[in-house]
Amino acid sequence: MYLSRTFARTLFAAAARSKTYSSSAAAATATDAADKPRNPLEEFFEVGRDAESDKPIVYGRGWKASELRLKSWDDLHKLWYVLLKEKNMLMTQRQMLNSQNLRFPNPERIPKVRKSMCRIKQVLTERAIDEPDPRRSAEMKRMINAL
Repeated sequence: MYLSRTFARTLFAAAARSKTYSSSAAAATATDAADKPRNPLEEFFEVGRDAESDKPIVYGRGWKASELRLKSWDDLHKLWYVLLKEKNMLMTQRQMLNSQNLRFPNPERIPKVRKSMCRIKQVLTERAIDEPDPRRSAEMKRMINAL
């Protein structure tokens, strides 16, 4: 009895997944392929950047601490991981180009990302210091130092 129930659940779950997969596959082919990277490793490289492009791509500035002070804890957490992903992408691209003896375009982007990450840590540390509860303050500081 137990074996047949487990087998039936597994079978139904597999059928539901295949049905979901087939409907999502049809929807994915209908949508634009540029929306989602096919390979997760593509996130470590800039996509759509043509090396022979005549006009330079202008990138934004780093985050200021005064701007970051206005953000919530969750927004800062999300921004931290966006910046971490950007930093990993830039470092991967720089290493790949260095191994091919090519020049890394826009090397000033890496310090912008690093400074923004340091400013996020600074703002979070300020919030942890201002926390009236010493236990919560210590927990926040441990979390910040783990970043």
